[in-house]
Amino acid sequence: MAPSLAAAGAAGYVLGSIPCGLVLTRVAGLGDIRKVGSGNIGATNVLRTGNKALALATLLLDGGKGAVAFFFFAWAAGPDEALLAGVAAVLGHNFPVWLGFKGGKGVATTLGLLLAAAWPVGVGACLTWLLVAALFRFSSLAALVALGMAPLYAFYMGNERLAWAALLLAVLSFVRHHANIRRLLKGEESRIGGSKKA
Repeated sequence: MAPSLAAAGAAGYVLGSIPCGLVLTRVAGLGDIRKVGSGNIGATNVLRTGNKALALATLLLDGGKGAVAFFFFAWAAGPDEALLAGVAAVLGHNFPVWLGFKGGKGVATTLGLLLAAAWPVGVGACLTWLLVAALFRFSSLAALVALGMAPLYAFYMGNERLAWAALLLAVLSFVRHHANIRRLLKGEESRIGGSKKA
């Protein structure tokens, strides 16, 4: 592996592994977010604290990790390094070494990467999330459909490199949402605004 690719992967992972939701809730005096709701460190679980502003900040910061990793290495190295850094940021968010590799589900970070790498693909995925969430009121289902459609959007636009990366991240998202998928199939998944785990 070229040194620039290795650097991109390492830097992207470190950036992605910053647990924004955990840091913000502790700074705000809300305790350990891992002891709330589903125990996840992402924005959906932060919302369960009742602090919408903090949840929004978590969403933006988690998304920013994927975007910043991509933009920095697009400027400093090249497109291959940029895409690798973005993917590594998602991996860092999902499996942060600081938290025993128990992190989030990578939805916001993936969307941030998609918006940075090809904004029409990212916008398409975000609109898909909004549409599914509005129709069915399941955050997990909206995330799965949005990330599942992202590779198709990228392929349609002729961006094969991003499409393959998006496909990899979509598969990872489905794996990370395995408990949600089981609950969806059983009719036990919480709806947006509900109190069950997500």
